[in-house]
Amino acid sequence: MEYTISYGKLYVPVYRVYAQPLTGITPIPESAFTGRSNTLFALEVDVEVFGTNFLPAYTEGDNSNVIATDSMKNFILRQALAFEGATLEAFIDHLGRQFLTTYPQMQRLRLTGRELPFMPAHVPNASTGTFGESAVLFQRTHQDFAQVVMDFAHENNQPVLTSHRCGRVNLELFKVSGSSFTHFVRDDYTTLPERVDRPLFIYLDVYWQYTNSADMLANDHAHYIAAEQIRDAVQSIFHEFVSESIQHLVHEIGQRLLARFPQMAEISFESQNRTRDPMGTSPTNEKVRVYSDPFPAYGSIKLTMTR
Repeated sequence: MEYTISYGKLYVPVYRVYAQPLTGITPIPESAFTGRSNTLFALEVDVEVFGTNFLPAYTEGDNSNVIATDSMKNFILRQALAFEGATLEAFIDHLGRQFLTTYPQMQRLRLTGRELPFMPAHVPNASTGTFGESAVLFQRTHQDFAQVVMDFAHENNQPVLTSHRCGRVNLELFKVSGSSFTHFVRDDYTTLPERVDRPLFIYLDVYWQYTNSADMLANDHAHYIAAEQIRDAVQSIFHEFVSESIQHLVHEIGQRLLARFPQMAEISFESQNRTRDPMGTSPTNEKVRVYSDPFPAYGSIKLTMTR
């Protein structure tokens, strides 16, 4: 028989305070984001280890090569204290190389990092009488967040990064006007009316890859693609672009982001059509309408664009 083996630890929470600030981000017109303090650097990590040398644990109960997943959890937390970088990608890269250096019996490794987003609380400033961002208090949010998946392997007895995929996921965007869906195929199964100007509600995940991973990991961050800038650019394009469909929209976003970030080799989208059903229109002002949740099934739209 042939075997494919992997095991690991999922959802390891990490809360590092006073990490290195993220600076040196190249500004773009669609976003005000140019960096962050990293006073609270919070994330969760999945680690998945691959290797046929773990087979005896399955076939014979021989655990002599097995690294306990509890040890993996502790390793992640201790490395978070030693980490000197400023980005999610840099931490996952640091973690992957340290894992393979410490445990050579790991033939390959996949690490996933997900941002746990916190926002500074707005508090009054007694000296100015205004409100501003707290430097010590943060509010947990449950909105879109950054994510990265990286694969590592041994090459000439050295740990190397073999693939990566960055992302901004869980965007939920509702545009009340400026989206259409018309001239689609109509037959006996079609009940959906054409909508010249509909409110469009989408869930959206955006993923990208660098042509050169060194741009992603460089200390100066001049060519780093900040997930916050991706989010802001997506919102800016959605705001002003009049689309004929979700397909039309994500293609436009992809074109503009590839033009905005020349260091980006590929961008992909996974979108869900969550548009609400119309329930009523005001008799005196047709712009005033009421919508409600539709049938629970939803449309799925995917697109990958590669240079």
